[in-house]
Amino acid sequence: MPIFSGSGINHNELTERIIRQANIQDEGNFAIVFGLMGAEYETAQFFRKNFEENHVLSKVVMFQNLSNDSSIERLLTPKIALTCAEYLAFDLGMQVLVILTDMTSYAESLREIATLKEEVPSRKGYPGYLYSDFASIYERAGMIEGKSGSITQIPILTMPNDDIAHPIPDTTGYITEGQIVLSRELYQRGITPPINILDSLSRLMKDGIGKGYTRENHVKIADQIFAAYSKVQEARALAKVLGEADLSDEDKKYLEFGLQFEEKFVSQSLYDRRTMEQTLDLAEDLLKILQ
Repeated sequence: MPIFSGSGINHNELTERIIRQANIQDEGNFAIVFGLMGAEYETAQFFRKNFEENHVLSKVVMFQNLSNDSSIERLLTPKIALTCAEYLAFDLGMQVLVILTDMTSYAESLREIATLKEEVPSRKGYPGYLYSDFASIYERAGMIEGKSGSITQIPILTMPNDDIAHPIPDTTGYITEGQIVLSRELYQRGITPPINILDSLSRLMKDGIGKGYTRENHVKIADQIFAAYSKVQEARALAKVLGEADLSDEDKKYLEFGLQFEEKFVSQSLYDRRTMEQTLDLAEDLLKILQ
């Protein structure tokens, strides 16, 4: 499940939070493999310092490639990280979470080396095999029949110019099981994490929620939230044309719902640990605004 971010958006804080709060019931059988590519020295130190301070470094295997390291090393980083993850998962039977950031730096190095080799460029100068190269990384996730371990992968990438149609996010979206998209507008308003739920999607969600998994009415609540938040965007567009004072009472309710949804549901402080039950209860409470 990739996270699509933009330059300057706080995806590093989100990455650190995922690693800090990730857990399963059997903590002794859980490990995190973290691959850092093309990062500044300060960014690498930010992660290491936070892992140490929050006492999670003991379950993290960290591979780092800094911005002043060679491009060849950058191309090797995710492959080495995934080889380590496969050993932990399929030889030692562990449940492994792999986080790779930033895949845009990886793709830039791939383009640089392809140019030096005088290969025929494709879209925006990236090599024609960008899709298959990404697939060779993203598809090294899942389970193997007869093995008890598993690999879950969260690649993180920054969209150049916030363009989701750019070859890097576009190619990634075709391979992975969905995407989480961060919004610059929400980020500038102080919403953290600034997740744009309308652009985000999961192709596996329907198979992992509902009775026996989360809560029987989970699907119904999720559908209502998406439908209501879509109406919020329409009401906001109308308010820009007519002015909020001239909106109908129903549209004003949608504006209030949108504001409360972003500030109370989407936004969470760095150390909040909201359970699934708490999340669904909060969603139900917010939907009452529209009654």
